[in-house]
Amino acid sequence: MARAALKWGVRDVAREAKVSPATVTRIEADSPANASTLAAIRSALEAAGVEFIAENGGGPGVRLRKNKA
Repeated sequence: MARAALKWGVRDVAREAKVSPATVTRIEADSPANASTLAAIRSALEAAGVEFIAENGGGPGVRLRKNKA
């Protein structure tokens, strides 16, 4: 969902997180991944404006951060 919100492709995420596109694809398919790889991807998405929302009864989610006016 975070990738879709940013209108990024797999290669965009991979480039920003400094991982391979195949790694992003495997993670999106729910394959195991190293914690450091997941942290790099999360960091790249957050730097681009994604906020991760904790479980609140409806499941975890993401949203885009509001621009500061």
